[in-house]
Amino acid sequence: MNENHILKISTSLSVKDWQVKNTLQLFDEGATMPFISRYRKEATGSLDEVQIAAIKDQFTKLLEIDSRRETILKSIDEQGKLTDDLKKRIEEADTLTELEDIYLPYKQKKKTRATKAKEKGLEPLAKIIMKQQELNIISKAEQFINDEVPSVDDALQGARDIVAEWINENERARNSIRRLFQNESKIQSKAIKGKELEGIKFKDYFEWEEPLKRCPSHRLLAMRRGENEGFLKIAISPDEEKALEILENQFVSGVYDVSEQVREAVKDSYKRLLSSSMETEFKNSSKDIADEEAIKVFADNLRQLLLAPPLGQKNILAIDPGYRTGCKIVCIDTQGNLLHNETIYPHQPQNEKGMAMKKIDSMVETFKIDAIAIGNGTASRETEALVKRIRFSKDVRVFVVSEDGASIYSASPVAREEFPEYDVTVRGAVSIGRRLMDPLAELVKINPKSIGVGQYQHDVDQNKLKGKLDQVVESSVNNIGVNLNTSSKHLLTYISGLGPQLAKNIVDYRKENGAFNSRKELQKVKRMGDKAFQQAAGFLRIDKAENPLDNSAVHPESYHIVGKMASDLNCEVIDLIKNEDLRKQIKLENYISKDVGLPTLNDIIKELAKPGRDPRQGIKVFEFAEGIHKIEDLHAGMELPGIVTNITNFGAFVDVGVKQDGLVHISQLANRFVKDPNEIVKLHQHVKVKVLEVDLARKRIQLSMKDVN
Repeated sequence: MNENHILKISTSLSVKDWQVKNTLQLFDEGATMPFISRYRKEATGSLDEVQIAAIKDQFTKLLEIDSRRETILKSIDEQGKLTDDLKKRIEEADTLTELEDIYLPYKQKKKTRATKAKEKGLEPLAKIIMKQQELNIISKAEQFINDEVPSVDDALQGARDIVAEWINENERARNSIRRLFQNESKIQSKAIKGKELEGIKFKDYFEWEEPLKRCPSHRLLAMRRGENEGFLKIAISPDEEKALEILENQFVSGVYDVSEQVREAVKDSYKRLLSSSMETEFKNSSKDIADEEAIKVFADNLRQLLLAPPLGQKNILAIDPGYRTGCKIVCIDTQGNLLHNETIYPHQPQNEKGMAMKKIDSMVETFKIDAIAIGNGTASRETEALVKRIRFSKDVRVFVVSEDGASIYSASPVAREEFPEYDVTVRGAVSIGRRLMDPLAELVKINPKSIGVGQYQHDVDQNKLKGKLDQVVESSVNNIGVNLNTSSKHLLTYISGLGPQLAKNIVDYRKENGAFNSRKELQKVKRMGDKAFQQAAGFLRIDKAENPLDNSAVHPESYHIVGKMASDLNCEVIDLIKNEDLRKQIKLENYISKDVGLPTLNDIIKELAKPGRDPRQGIKVFEFAEGIHKIEDLHAGMELPGIVTNITNFGAFVDVGVKQDGLVHISQLANRFVKDPNEIVKLHQHVKVKVLEVDLARKRIQLSMKDVN
């Protein structure tokens, strides 16, 4: 393991070098991020998942730089131009940018104006011009006239082309202009002529300019989308005069005519080569930064969705509402199995309200329904109002559930595999019901990009987005832990150390042998090796197992520690779980060893206090304001209950029950400055908002959470 890499990472992240080394060693041995953060705290110094992920990311980037470094060294060596000094500079370069700047003069190029001029024999003249010591440059240029260079002007032009390329390839020049771009460049956006009407949604950016370093990610991505769709032209540049002044101070060093040639070459180099090169670099780097921010927003939202409160194992009646095609109803049991499905037509044009209410009441009674889940799409409010008019013989709670992604799931291979004999409407309704029961278990079946949260998720680097979202799903699933005997193949896939094949093998084993009685039995599953068992076991729960620790986050490798604690207190393990007074008598220092320290022991004690308990909070029923069903029902000054549906860098979107979410701009979230909307709101949070403005033409609703009673 490269000690230099370890030092760089530890310095960058402000962690100890041994923490970095041990973390990378664990990854190298095949450990997963959830396992390392949960069960190897002594090795990492209790680093959390964010820090562990950062170490892994930085190490990957350093390896990419190393790979590029080797390619560059090989290329220059093959050209016979690799000097000891050049090799040293390449080996000491810390960034890809620095490497590419060093490599630029040696990079194989297509034919340029400079290479053509060199072929005509004008490089010696360019060197004379660059020195700026020749008193009569015209006379000197005459010596280079030949069949390919017919005039003095042609000779000087060709020489200036060569000088311009040298300036562009000069590391000091590039760094100077790079700093100028970094500190003073502006991003400008203009409408493409003739496209204004077609691209009206980008109207805000038809004539826009601001400092690049102050341009927030959502605005930059919006402009980039407008450019990609052919409606906007974007430019990034600093003040040209300032850039030319910097370069002239660096390269122009005389008062003779020859210095004027250099001045012209400087101007040409900047306008034709250097500025466009830097603009591309900063377009890419600003896009990378915007992508990172947008991906973080999406990841934060996804984590909140996955960890949303579950209703738990209840009998659910789920409704996928609709008008003309009716409302699809399914009844599912506590395990999420489909018991019954049918369609009712309570809305326009059929208006069979009475019959629909009778059918729902009958199904609630027949299938012992505990709660009703209604999708929040078309006809949701009307369906909710209908259900609430029914006088059930028992207390039945009614929830409105997000449909985002349900249609994607219903048409997916996963849904077809689960319900091959049913159509997409039945599958979608089942997904709505299961999402109420356990959001995490259901949402893992859907591509996270289809869940409808975040900002500009289709515009960011898709590989980086997928990597981050997969990491969030894996982290969330393992943070909660799953029931080994009831979890689907899709949920098990995300458990540390498993993956699709082992998840399938576990499900197949359950079908053939019945429920698992112990974690140890996992080792009988096909292809379940010692490493996979070590990584997965602590995150898999077995309800009512013979060993109560099998239903906890205590890892099997620590069972002997708990056994020793119980033995020392002359009791059973179950007594430690049930009796807080017994746990208080445990002296943790007695169980510290070479491999087990206080972090692990403290985790064990916490887990004994609440084995197998779901850390997610309980779900609450939400109700919209009565009489508010469409955007036309809103007017400025209204105060309404709402539910947060999406969070972005610029604010939060809130559903107030009119099929069009309103925006609470970040400046309207609180009576103070808010840097991050997540400081104030969370997804699915119930909030009170005030209507500021309703734009019927653009279907935009401006809301505020300031001074709301």
